[in-house]
Amino acid sequence: MTRAPPPRSHRPPKPLEGRIALVAGATRGAGRGIATRLGEAGATVYCTGRGVRGRPASGSKRPEVLEETAEQVTALGGHGIAVRCDHTVTEEVAALCARIQKEQGRLDILVNDIWGCDAISELGVPFWKQSPEHARTVLERAVLTHILTSRHAVPLMLGQERGLVVEITDGDHFGYRGSVIYDVAKMSVIRLAFAMSRDLRRTRVTALAVTPGFLRSEEMLEGFGVTEANWRDGAKVEPDFIASESPSYVGRAVAALTQDAEHALGSEADQSQDVHEDPRSHRAVSCRGALARQYPVGGAEPGDHCRLRSGSRQAPSLRA
Repeated sequence: MTRAPPPRSHRPPKPLEGRIALVAGATRGAGRGIATRLGEAGATVYCTGRGVRGRPASGSKRPEVLEETAEQVTALGGHGIAVRCDHTVTEEVAALCARIQKEQGRLDILVNDIWGCDAISELGVPFWKQSPEHARTVLERAVLTHILTSRHAVPLMLGQERGLVVEITDGDHFGYRGSVIYDVAKMSVIRLAFAMSRDLRRTRVTALAVTPGFLRSEEMLEGFGVTEANWRDGAKVEPDFIASESPSYVGRAVAALTQDAEHALGSEADQSQDVHEDPRSHRAVSCRGALARQYPVGGAEPGDHCRLRSGSRQAPSLRA
């Protein structure tokens, strides 16, 4: 005999109900995947970026807009709020954070996924042939935006019992990423997580970096001529595509991190520990060891994987 589901008023609370998140760069890709899965866990999510209905930031080639992300957050059980914000403009970032403070009184989770540089990354072009103007734009959009957003958002977390800052990057290694300016931008985000973790080490706020694997973003699916429903057909063109992952997967990884009360959300015991440099790898390691356990991430596709990095801690692959 099948039991009817309990009335809505008596349903178990979602793990992130009452938590407030800001996902900067939530229009598409990993940012949308993270925003929606935080919503699935019950969070209120401010979805920000430049692309809104009537004003798509990337023109007609990329139709995704923030309102769609916010609607998906709400449909999954959270509360999505779309706010247009150019994160290169200090005044707009400050106004966004002031609004969150006024409406919510605090912030629990900040995800920096601002990018918007695919068209100007110049992959495979030697640095002496790259455009200086493109380089300036990449550094402004992909690094300065993260610094500005953290500068104004983190004060909303200080003094609370916990908080989490997540920097989204590309790769968990020191190998070359195919373009000097792209490489510098993505490595800078990893270093930013480490540097912020140093300043935050005696607070209850944790800063770390997360990298997706081969991401099946909207643009990537379109480029392979497939959809999320038949994405495996892309492996007929590029065999490595079979190891790709959905944006929802990295989203579930971040949602899992936010629920790790002992480590990721900054317990006092964890944050009071200092770090030291490992001379063998030139990476900073925690006196207490790895940041995270291997998280079970529900709903992953075969081959989905995601890696975590913080300047002070490193975690193993996340596998379902």
